[in-house]
Amino acid sequence: MRDINRVMEREIAKGSCPLKLDHIEFRDYSYQEITSKEKLLEVLSYLLRIGDFKQYAGKTILNNVYMDLRGKKPVFKRTKTAMERNNIFATIRRYAKKVKPQYNGDVYLETVRCYFDMPQENLEKCRYTYQGNETYAFLMSNKYIMALYTHCLVARKEAAMQDMQVESFTEKEYEMVRLENVGEVLFQVLLLDNVCSDDGRIYSEYVSIYLIGG
Repeated sequence: MRDINRVMEREIAKGSCPLKLDHIEFRDYSYQEITSKEKLLEVLSYLLRIGDFKQYAGKTILNNVYMDLRGKKPVFKRTKTAMERNNIFATIRRYAKKVKPQYNGDVYLETVRCYFDMPQENLEKCRYTYQGNETYAFLMSNKYIMALYTHCLVARKEAAMQDMQVESFTEKEYEMVRLENVGEVLFQVLLLDNVCSDDGRIYSEYVSIYLIGG
């Protein structure tokens, strides 16, 4: 991570916003069961901002980092066009068909909030109104965004080794927090196109779709 942090410092010097990950949080919204193939495709369409959800594909969608597959190996990348996101959708759909989920409690959507820190003077410059809602837009280079994604990915893996306590979680949900019995990661995305504010704290969502067991 020292190399990643050095890259981020260089990109800040070049003009990237000094947005940095502070911590991630699990809450009672973190887990939702996906109960059918149709629901899985609907969730993928929403996360990729395509099909019935293409109206959510604003200019800041370029900041999102999506999981794609190269052979059997996951790769993480940003996209520039709806065609690229449609291609990812087709790839993940084929992959899901190959691993044959049963939709009987074996497919789950995990949503983790990634809370960020940024100097207040910089933050005020990034505030704007989009479709009537107050949000933020951050000018960041590709290298900086990918480094920020790496921090979120590492924080999620580290959370699996911590004694996480969320009152409403079931034992099965705790197993997913610990990444126990997770057979496949069907999809992941860091949604930086919709950065929100919670009591003055800014966050985005890091979303994963898990196949349990196997």
